[in-house]
Amino acid sequence: MTTWQGWHRFATTDPVVPPRPSDPPRSTEERLAYHSSFVTIRTPAIHTLATQVRTLMILGRHQQTTARPSLIVTGPAAAGKTTALLNVGRACHLAHTRKNPPPPESAHAAVPVAYVLVPPGATAKTLITEFARYLGIPVAARMTQTQITEAVCHTYTQAGVQLVMIDEIHRLNPRTTTGAQTADLLKDLSERLPATFVYAGINVTDTPLFTGVRGAQLAGRATLVDCGPLSARHGKREPFREVITDIENALDLQQHKPGTLPRQAPYLHQRTAGRIGSLTRLIRQAAITAISDGTERITKTTLDTIRLDHLAETQHRPRRGR
Repeated sequence: MTTWQGWHRFATTDPVVPPRPSDPPRSTEERLAYHSSFVTIRTPAIHTLATQVRTLMILGRHQQTTARPSLIVTGPAAAGKTTALLNVGRACHLAHTRKNPPPPESAHAAVPVAYVLVPPGATAKTLITEFARYLGIPVAARMTQTQITEAVCHTYTQAGVQLVMIDEIHRLNPRTTTGAQTADLLKDLSERLPATFVYAGINVTDTPLFTGVRGAQLAGRATLVDCGPLSARHGKREPFREVITDIENALDLQQHKPGTLPRQAPYLHQRTAGRIGSLTRLIRQAAITAISDGTERITKTTLDTIRLDHLAETQHRPRRGR
């Protein structure tokens, strides 16, 4: 999805949907493929991010003299940051193309959204090259960073990019020379492009991105959206159990009894520490196991056999009796 063709394909391909009672039964292979791709569960973080993006895009629409306000999506690993980012980006893409369909004689679709990954060990030139690669802007080896930046700013403006999503922002370290130059490049782009910037990274507030002069500039322009672990209880609500219920309702298993997984909410919260990425992976793997072994249902016994990601397994093992 870090090229326009890949992003356009992602944004315009209909997402998978849960089975409906009126649908004919799916084959085993179809159900395995379904649980592999699975639906996007609308978490509180996705709702918050969508609302903030809409608001800031309107707020900065006619801003001319300074950088538009931006967003930073932060949280631990496996907390669903990238999923939230991609979901909101797709919604923005589809909303824009519905309102602004290309003329019948035009061979070019609108380009409302750009998605860029910060490469490992990023320098300003390698990062601006990633921006160029997204829209297929030719970059010759002899071109300077300034020349590539000029081409990117011109092409992105002409293409009508309105939302720029930059993932893996925690890879930048403004305390180093190359990191400082890369951070300055992002500041320059945010001032020159008529777009709203959204950054996403692991525990961004704990990194050097928010320290020093450059960090103060970023913090002063960006609203923070925390994709932290879901709490078991928030006031009278139980947000983690609600997400489990949504996941269970989306399963395509022939013998699974509704309500089984929400009753395991305390156990699931302990195993995943409330991380949405870890939770969905655990339940999807359990569903695939249930289809493969013919049981067609998920029980706590099934869940116990599933190995989670290393972070969850090493830091949040269930307590066992002596």
